Amino acid sequence: MVSEPMNNIVCPKCGKSTTKLFHGRCKECFLENFTLAEIAPVMHAKLCPTCGARNVKNKWVDHGSLEEIVIRTVEDALFVHEMAEDIEVYIEPRAQTPYLYKVHIEVDALLLDEMFHQELKTEVRVIRESCDMCSRISGGYFEAILQIRATNRIPSDEEKQECINIAGSVLERLINKGDRLAFISSSLELKEGTDLYVGSSNAARHICKEITSHLGGSFSESASLQGMKDGKDIYRITFSLRLPEFMPQDIIDHKGRIIEIRKFSKNVTGIDVETGARFTATPEEINGATLIAKRKDLPKTMLVAIENEDLMVLDPDTYETVTVRKPVMFSADPGTEIPVVKTEKGLLAIADL
Repeated sequence: MVSEPMNNIVCPKCGKSTTKLFHGRCKECFLENFTLAEIAPVMHAKLCPTCGARNVKNKWVDHGSLEEIVIRTVEDALFVHEMAEDIEVYIEPRAQTPYLYKVHIEVDALLLDEMFHQELKTEVRVIRESCDMCSRISGGYFEAILQIRATNRIPSDEEKQECINIAGSVLERLINKGDRLAFISSSLELKEGTDLYVGSSNAARHICKEITSHLGGSFSESASLQGMKDGKDIYRITFSLRLPEFMPQDIIDHKGRIIEIRKFSKNVTGIDVETGARFTATPEEINGATLIAKRKDLPKTMLVAIENEDLMVLDPDTYETVTVRKPVMFSADPGTEIPVVKTEKGLLAIADL
């Protein structure tokens, strides 16, 4: 610590007069054994060979390339004198082998109104060790089970894959925010759906919210006691996610109206197949509706002619020419095939997507 400026101060070490004392000595005596920066001659950097995470002060963190990991390891271990100001550090790692780096360090800093420069060398040895996340994944660790189901039906392979894709994007986002339990350790295919075993209940909850936001449906959660650790109860959470009974491009009969669903989330939107009118309802309001067909499974038939607001088409079963109403947003030409649906109200043409 620097004392206040005074006149005729005697350095207790060398006896010279000085105006300032630095840690109880004059400037020259203070600098005799002064070291600007120090670092250990050998250091170790733990690197996870699976995900690339590194261990810093007994905590696994995600980082960049191996060279960046070496630089960060040196930065964390480098000691610069507490009185130094305007510090500039240059670190140059030189790979000797994939597991050994020789590192050249240069430090510049302002101290006692003078600029000091010091060069150091160290060696960083890379140790490959599985991180906490990868160790847990390989050991099948999980805190939550996410059950993907659908209401009154079995979810399709496409729906299950879309749920898994959404889960992957959510987990990536959480990992980037530092959540080391944001992973799926395993999955189980069942007749009624898919079970995902998730590292944390927080991650599972985020996944459920994202899936229901994109695909509609709802989820609930329940906890079961698994034991105790450090005097605390340990619970495992089961998330029951239910996809909607109907999905986009399903054609349903809702209270006598033939509706093609276009989007299913917090609200259900669609098109009235007969009139082309926009349809909006809550998921609860379409309870009791029946599925007529899925657009991808609809038969196609020949469009014979277009007369004002009517279409002349061939009945796909009898091959007789019948007249149906032209849907809104219809762009097919005579001589091409168009999708149709058979209902209690007769044959209906389906509008373009």
